[in-house]
Amino acid sequence: MAKILRRIVEIDEELCDGCGQCVPACAEGAIQIINGKARLIAEPLCDGLGACLGHCPRGAIKLIEREAAPFDEKMVEAFLAQQKAKTCPSTQAKFFGPSKHKGTLSHWPIQIRLVPPQAPFLKERPLMIAADCVGFSYPDFHQKLLTGKNLLIGCPKFDDPEAYFQKFKEIFAANPVKALTVAIMEVPCCRGLPVLVKKALEAADQKIPFKVIVVSPAGEIVNEENW
Repeated sequence: MAKILRRIVEIDEELCDGCGQCVPACAEGAIQIINGKARLIAEPLCDGLGACLGHCPRGAIKLIEREAAPFDEKMVEAFLAQQKAKTCPSTQAKFFGPSKHKGTLSHWPIQIRLVPPQAPFLKERPLMIAADCVGFSYPDFHQKLLTGKNLLIGCPKFDDPEAYFQKFKEIFAANPVKALTVAIMEVPCCRGLPVLVKKALEAADQKIPFKVIVVSPAGEIVNEENW
């Protein structure tokens, strides 16, 4: 494909922190987060209009003029159709309200790794981040801990802590936190979860206090801490 002189996005990898706020701003899907950095995945997908520029908090994106492959609308259409077909139903954000659930769960998905940072339900209510064993160990989890809150669950032992940090940071940056609770088990591997949450809040410039609830393997709340 012959190249032409035109305006196109350039991303400074040194400045980019991988927050992902530029991704939904690009209607053509030209930018994706790869290995923790925003990348222009194909020149023909970038229309050069710069809709993504105002969404980068680090100023890592700019428009430059250089030789590049021409913008290709047909390629954009095919690419977006392909991405839509690949979308896993488990990642599609849904808010159905507790009245349609036998418990108090109000939305889907709930796994930390699957929740989109821009999910609309994250703006609705206070947030609870829970180690996934808590819901099985504490018998009154729905009634006494989850009521009135949105939920994210995960395991800080078996999942990637850096991925959790990045996801929390993206969520907190996109959604002002009204109130936050972290529920963990009384085991050493759970102790890293509130630490990751605190660091992510600070990285997203939301330095708010939150409560940490500690549940024993026997199913009792053994401590409540203010962080």
